Amino acid sequence: MSDIFHEVDEEVRRERLKFLWDRYGIYLILLAVVFVGGIAAWRGYEWWEGRKAAQAGAAFEAAIVLSTEGKHAEAEAAFSKIAAEGSAGYRVLARLRVAAELAQRDPKESLKAYDELAANSALGQTLQDLAGVRAGFLLVDSASLDELRRRLDPLAAPDRAFRHSARELLAMAAWRTGDLSAARRYIDMIATDAQTPQGTRARVDVLSALIAADAKS
Repeated sequence: MSDIFHEVDEEVRRERLKFLWDRYGIYLILLAVVFVGGIAAWRGYEWWEGRKAAQAGAAFEAAIVLSTEGKHAEAEAAFSKIAAEGSAGYRVLARLRVAAELAQRDPKESLKAYDELAANSALGQTLQDLAGVRAGFLLVDSASLDELRRRLDPLAAPDRAFRHSARELLAMAAWRTGDLSAARRYIDMIATDAQTPQGTRARVDVLSALIAADAKS
């Protein structure tokens, strides 16, 4: 008797499944097609992005070689093309390199390019700070100490990635403009920071010796 009930139960299930398939089968097929198509599209996009990044990387390396060889105009053009057409990560790096190449022929345009990058919050603080410090390098021999403080003091804070370079530039500018008290203050910031790179410490030691000599004269 239990076998009969089991057969009836199975028949009822088959009838229900047939009813559901007849009514909703086309939607299930469409859903499966969309799902598979979505996966294929995503895989295709990943492949395309990977290929684009590889091409941008090769172009970036070639542009660096041009720069190393002193072909700055060609390097600038190559980096500019990557900045316009390359993958997202390389576009930002290329814009920084364009600014660097500009410094070889037009420091004012280079400074403008760095300032635009430093003001672009979409890049994130680290890259903004890098652009700000590089702008500082362009100005350290000519700008007033007040101007450099306005630009670099925020970057010299303890939590900023390029604080060591910012402090070194500020110390140099203070010494250049004759503000030895400010120069010593920035040197102390460098000396007391346990994470200051050895190269920075060595250069600041030389600057300290120059300041001591100035004080005696």
